[in-house]
Amino acid sequence: MTTTTAKPTKATKESTNHANRSAGQSTGMTILVTGILTLVALYFIVPVYWVLVAASKTNEDLFATFGFWFAPNFALWDNIVQVVTYDNGIFVRWFMNSILYAVVGALLATYLAAAGGYALAKYQFKGNNLIFGIILGGVLVPGTATALPLFLMFSQMGLANTYWSVLIPSLVSPFGLFLCRIYAHATVDDALLEAARLDGASELRIFHTVGLNILTPALVTVFLFQLIGIWNNYFLPLVMLADSTLYPITLGLNNWLGQVDRLPEFYELTTGGVLLSVIPLAIAMIVLQRFWRGGLTEGAVK
Repeated sequence: MTTTTAKPTKATKESTNHANRSAGQSTGMTILVTGILTLVALYFIVPVYWVLVAASKTNEDLFATFGFWFAPNFALWDNIVQVVTYDNGIFVRWFMNSILYAVVGALLATYLAAAGGYALAKYQFKGNNLIFGIILGGVLVPGTATALPLFLMFSQMGLANTYWSVLIPSLVSPFGLFLCRIYAHATVDDALLEAARLDGASELRIFHTVGLNILTPALVTVFLFQLIGIWNNYFLPLVMLADSTLYPITLGLNNWLGQVDRLPEFYELTTGGVLLSVIPLAIAMIVLQRFWRGGLTEGAVK
């Protein structure tokens, strides 16, 4: 008994070659994308790593040793203690001021953006598109352009050099309102709102129980953008504040940095303070990223 082996046809060979070429192209694209993402990751990670290394050095080692590696004398804890105790703990005051400005401002700005975006997306009224166009124009206006007019207005109101002068402007987020409007229009079903109205729910209750739950991924995005923007804001507090006890952490660290020519130990204070200032943002990103994943997969499985 003999067996015969079928010879591959021309079509089979072409199909195999095409599959091999596709696999090769896919592998090459994967390597290229991975390489680009690696470079991007290094672009963001290397400065943070340098800050960690610099914050662990004494003033002498900061300039006498290699910048991207630790010195034999590991002084991170001593530098942190010096940062939080210098000038009767002024850094702690700045840190708490930044927490107040950033967290309270981001929370209220996110709520206002959600309310405005939800209203523009789900309610039809005269001037709806005009208001949305004005908001889009507000996205294009840089914050530095409004700082001086705000200072003049707050000075006349007696609010300059107070917490309110930094907190009130932080409550406005044109980009957040724009994002919430787009997201609400795409995800909040009108039929769901009608069902809630038939059950006797008020419009305000529908917004808080239905709208905010559906908008959660967008709200997390707006909150993080506002949190980072307010935390890193420098120009507005510089214009508004004269009392150093009201400074946020950015303005306080820049004040220390301006004194390094007179007192070199301010290098240690500045690098240690910068390291501590990064920690809250990193924690916020790690804690809130799960809401993004939940929003991306929501509705994928029915």
